[in-house]
Order: sequence, then C-alpha cells, then structure tokens
Amino acid sequence: MNVSPLIWGITIVVILALLAFDYFFHIRKAHIPTLREAAIWSSIYVGLALAFGVVLFAFGGATMGGEYFAGYITEKALSVDNLFVFLVIMASFKVPREDQQKVLLFGIVFALIARTAFIFAGAALINTWSWMFYIFGIILLITAGNLLKEEDSEGDDADNFIIKLAKRFFHTSENYDGDKLFTVVNGKKLLTPMLLVMVAIGGTDLLFALDSIPAIFGLTQNVYIVFTATAFSLMGLRQLYFLLDGLLDRLIYLSYGLAAILAFIGVKLVLHALHENNLPFINGGEPVPVFEISTGLSLIVIIGVLTLTIVASLVSKSGKAQTVLNNARRHADNYLDLDYTADATERERVYTLLMEEATIIEAMEPKYRDKHKDSEEILEQVGNAQQQHQEFLGS
Repeated sequence: MNVSPLIWGITIVVILALLAFDYFFHIRKAHIPTLREAAIWSSIYVGLALAFGVVLFAFGGATMGGEYFAGYITEKALSVDNLFVFLVIMASFKVPREDQQKVLLFGIVFALIARTAFIFAGAALINTWSWMFYIFGIILLITAGNLLKEEDSEGDDADNFIIKLAKRFFHTSENYDGDKLFTVVNGKKLLTPMLLVMVAIGGTDLLFALDSIPAIFGLTQNVYIVFTATAFSLMGLRQLYFLLDGLLDRLIYLSYGLAAILAFIGVKLVLHALHENNLPFINGGEPVPVFEISTGLSLIVIIGVLTLTIVASLVSKSGKAQTVLNNARRHADNYLDLDYTADATERERVYTLLMEEATIIEAMEPKYRDKHKDSEEILEQVGNAQQQHQEFLGS
C-alpha cells in the first residue's frame, strides 16, 4: 500500500497535536501526576496506538497491520528500557519531582526528531545499498551482546563528557529555578541544571535511535509504518514513567528479553540481506537461497519473549527483593534531599512508601537481602530518614 502525501500530512499533524496537547494541558503547570492520572493517560495513548493498528489492518491489509504491531511492540519495549536511563539521569541531577514531566516531554520530542531523521536516512541507505541490511543486522547483534553484559549501576552518571564541557564553558547555577532553563543570580544570567539535564537526555536519545531504528527496519521497510510505530511507541512514555515508578527495577530480566529480540531481528536482517545479496565476495554476487522469517513469526517471537521476560521478572523472589531494596534507597535519598521537592504531600508520600519498604526488608529472608551488595548502606539511609522525620515532627 502506497501512502499518499495527504495521509502523511494528516498523520504528522495528529502527532504534533498530541504533543501540543500534552504540553499545554499537562506540562505547562508543574505538578506531580497522580497514579490515577498516569494510568488513565497511559491507557488512552496505548488505545490510540492500537486503534491506529486496527485501521492499518482494515485499509492496508494483514501484512501492513502485522508489521506495524511488531514494530510498535518492539519499539515500546525499547522505550521502557530507555526509562531506566532517564531515571538514572534525573536522579543524578536531582531533578525536583514536580519538574520531571517537562524533562520527559523534551526527551520524547527530541527522540521523535532524532529517530525521524534516522528513519529517512536509513531508508535512503537501504534503497541505495541493499548490503546495508548486513550492517543493520550486525549492529543489532552487537547491541544484543552488550545488553547481556553486567553493568555497574553505581557507574551510571549523567555527568558525561558533554555535560562537563557545558559546565566548563558556560556559567551554570547550583540550584534549580522551577522548570526554567535560565535564571539570574547576583545580576548574572546563568544556565540552570534543568538545561544540562535536557542536554544529557538529548544525548542518550541519539544513542537509543542508533539501536531502535535498525531494529524496526528489520521488521518492515515501509517508511510510513516505521515512522508511525516509532512515534506511537513514544506517545504516552511520560505517563508510563510515573505509572511504572518504583516498578521499573522489578523488570530484572527485561535486558535479557530485549537482547533476545534484538538478536532475533539481527538474524532476520542478515537472512534478508543474504536473500537480496549482490556483494561479489558472497556467493559470487548472487542471492543466497535462505529461510526468510515472516512478519507473523516475528510478531509471535516478540510477544512470546516479552511475555516470558515480564512473568519471570514478576515471580522472581530475587527480583522482588532487589526491587524493594532499590526503591527503599531511592525513597530514602529523596526524603533526605530537601531539594527533591517543595511539596509537603509528596514528601509524606515518599516517607510512607519508605516505611512500607523498611517493614518488608526486615521480614525478608537474609539470603535475598544480603545478595544486594548495598543492603547495609540502604538500611543506614532508611535509619537516617526515620531520624530526620522524627526531628521534623518534634520541631
């Protein structure tokens, strides 16, 4: 199915309208979304994405609809994985809770711009050189391997090279001024940490695009499907962040599931490249008769792997223990950091969650608690938070 310029135009206008609606009705006034608000709007955006897929099925056929859903599910899973990095960046910069929405929306908009550029660049490369499928396949196989490597979470710091350069050559303030990008201190106009956070988010978005675009091109070469699946996977990511807050650490096997999916798509790309081969040093420049993975099989594998990954993560006792300990550390840090939020209700919410987690940790089997290398440090932070809370009540 060829997509007319009119359909392209309508699609782009709708996506821009959704982003504008998100900003003017949710982000413009800084606030902390409730769980109910996050759940409702996450459901709405997922519903819109599914409805769009049904429309593609109806007017574009089963192949087009299947490719869209395979691409959307893959990109959504990768987007959820990206939330881990966003969480680390905002924790590193100690972004006030009520201002995190603006950072997330910027990240979504920048990701959409970056990925759109990569989509059209990738399409041009594929149309010009079919051997680019080999390159895309190798990129995904390498990415899958990197996801399996053990990473030191303590080494995740947003203070990267770009940020160090910005701090060195530009005047930056030590504190936030709401969600403003610039502030005035002693008569001097300075950058706020908010701008640096957005630079860090933008930099990571570029890296994410290098992985996600080859992945979806492995499922479809229809540029319209690639664009819409990518765009709809990013829509609602801000709400999903607050909905999954505290549960992201629970998905301890997500990286393994994503590694399996990316490796599968990488193999699919290499097989497709062999089928379309014109490189003279491979089979004399002739196509290689190999098995090609269908869209239906791709969709089954992607859904199956993600389902297995999520279920395994949720039922794992080790995963539950890790989640409680990580959340307790995060909530203790937030409560002890007076700059985390000026909202007294939010601080009380954080403390209530921390006490619930402390109770679970005390009843936890030692083998699971001690498996976390920072368990003693976390318990010490919980004690400090309790002491500060008692001092607050006594004042």
